[in-house]
Amino acid sequence: MQSCGCPTKMSLGCVVVLWLGLSLSPAVSATPAYQFEAPDGSVVFTDKPLSPPFRLVKRLKLDWGERQIKARIPKPTPRIDIAAAAENRRHFENVIADAAARYRLMPELLHAVIEAESAYDPEAVSHAGAVGLMQLMPATAERFGVSNRTDPLQNLDGGAQYLRFLLDYFQNDLILAVAAYNAGENAVEKYKRRIPPYAETRGYVRKVLKLLRRNMATLRGRGELTAMKGS
Repeated sequence: MQSCGCPTKMSLGCVVVLWLGLSLSPAVSATPAYQFEAPDGSVVFTDKPLSPPFRLVKRLKLDWGERQIKARIPKPTPRIDIAAAAENRRHFENVIADAAARYRLMPELLHAVIEAESAYDPEAVSHAGAVGLMQLMPATAERFGVSNRTDPLQNLDGGAQYLRFLLDYFQNDLILAVAAYNAGENAVEKYKRRIPPYAETRGYVRKVLKLLRRNMATLRGRGELTAMKGS
């Protein structure tokens, strides 16, 4: 974990997300985003084009068109104990920072995923049987060497490993990695490396990116920006 001082302050050798103004409204059919490569090979995501020496790698479109989303009966949103979530966040702050550094992730991204998954509740259990801070399923836990999903430290480590794997697998495409954390990488591949047309997954991506923007805006307000090193 290292500080990145971008004005668009970009620390070289890192992946930086700069789409703090990105609209994620379902009413917008397609929102542009860009992936650039810095002179040293670091990766930068932004919602606005950058000038040389940054090299455009790809132009992304976030298609939230309702035509692609089959209506599903929404699950009731569980009530969140905000005070307990805040206390748990403080309690796990250091171990989250350690896991982020260990797997070359932005702590702000790891926090966003944890908040979206479990609201920092280490005892959370989903209707599908996912468990813990990062809501690991049994197969995912086994895949990443987690012997006890209910152990918060093991759960966090396994989830952080999986998130790092997905970022590497999708070549630092943050949106696809987040979608795959929810739906699985096979689902993203099935839909030709686009966000699967599942209402739950699309809502999940919007939520994680919104939380990430908030986390990064807080850092920008303090004159800081944390970077995520690429592979």
